Amino acid sequence: MRTLSLLLLCLSLSSAEEWNRFRGPNGSGVSKDKNFPATLSMEKNMLWRSGARPGKSSPILTARHVFLTGAEDGKLYLQCFDRKTGKLAWERVLEQPRKEIVNTLNHEAAVTPVTDGENVYAFFKDFGIVSFDSTGKLRWKTPLGPFTNTMGIGASPILAGDSVIVTIDQMDDSYIAAIDKRNGEIRWKTAREETDGWGTALTYGKEILTTSRGQLGLHSVANGKRVMTHRGLPIAIVASPVLSGDTVILFGYGSEEPAPFAPRLAKLDKNHDGKLTADEYGTDAFLLGIGKYEGNRDGVITQDKWDAKQRQVLGPNAMLALRLERDAKGALAARELWRYDKSFTSVIPSVLLYENVVYSVKNGGILTSLDAASGKVLKTSRVDGALSGYSSSPVAADGKLYLASEDGVLAVLKAGGEWQVLSTVDFGEPIYATPALSEGSVFVRTGEALYRLGR
Repeated sequence: MRTLSLLLLCLSLSSAEEWNRFRGPNGSGVSKDKNFPATLSMEKNMLWRSGARPGKSSPILTARHVFLTGAEDGKLYLQCFDRKTGKLAWERVLEQPRKEIVNTLNHEAAVTPVTDGENVYAFFKDFGIVSFDSTGKLRWKTPLGPFTNTMGIGASPILAGDSVIVTIDQMDDSYIAAIDKRNGEIRWKTAREETDGWGTALTYGKEILTTSRGQLGLHSVANGKRVMTHRGLPIAIVASPVLSGDTVILFGYGSEEPAPFAPRLAKLDKNHDGKLTADEYGTDAFLLGIGKYEGNRDGVITQDKWDAKQRQVLGPNAMLALRLERDAKGALAARELWRYDKSFTSVIPSVLLYENVVYSVKNGGILTSLDAASGKVLKTSRVDGALSGYSSSPVAADGKLYLASEDGVLAVLKAGGEWQVLSTVDFGEPIYATPALSEGSVFVRTGEALYRLGR
């Protein structure tokens, strides 16, 4: 009987779908599991709640554990929770050696870790990458940086073969690198011309697909060689792409016309000398980036430096669908299938492709659904009950969508072009992380805790 019980336990654990990286299986945001609740409430559906360190990274899952990163009081944390009970299994801490410039929506623990089902790999922009096994034993540390991304590094690591892939798009010396997941050694490191990117990469066969700063790129998993570049994308790409077969869907944004310097100058120029210094623009990440990385980089913002930055961010707000194809010689290229650019101003949440419908949510709880084949808009409306800002990306399973707003409301929607709100639940705590889905449960990271909701 003991042998049978152990066998049944192993079969149960092996059948649990692993949501092992940001947005789950290859960044799709989609779980194939069933029996997810359509109506959620704290009273009926909260299986457990565990306090968590402050952070904005999204939960990732193995058959036994849930992993989160956190940051508090100058220290960086990796937390491991028991998936069944929610109990904190272990916590490991790193000293925070530096504190880099970030946008206010970024965080020291905003980057989501990745797991191979046993070991976990956590990236901290103020340290580098570190790996622990399932018991919390340190495997290796690989310091990286410091970085020169004006809003802070945001791309999460992914796994490709036996490597952990990190994409570092920044103002100086952008690169993509493969780190041996066994020992933390850098296998290869390839320079990139993209700057200031934040989207998390995907795997496409034997290539790594990236979208950043006006370009789609493909790099070989084996050696990092760039095998394709497709230009013409929006300039600022914060959200991550999604991939279905050979079709990539992404969006980005830019300024349709240069913003004037005069209003900022009038508001902040205390000594009226026609320029801004660090004591005048303070902690504003956009202005800090101009002062630190434009022109002679002396920290002073002049009209010329402002204008130079404005030229960099000119571009459309658009969602695009691209088809990856090989020519007669086997070389890869991308062909645009459709483009949607009517007042498309979503910034952070990634798009979701589910059952031939594309979904995109933006601040105010405005959700747009489009036909995946043509890009035709099917519905644009507000998600009643969840109308605040959005940083979390939508996810889907079992014919349902799950959307979490920054003010802490999780909405459950019936999927489809004519989507409908089925229920909402208010956590009373801010939500910036993207939920994880597995085995009929929704794992939600708030500003204060980690939750598991299910039947």
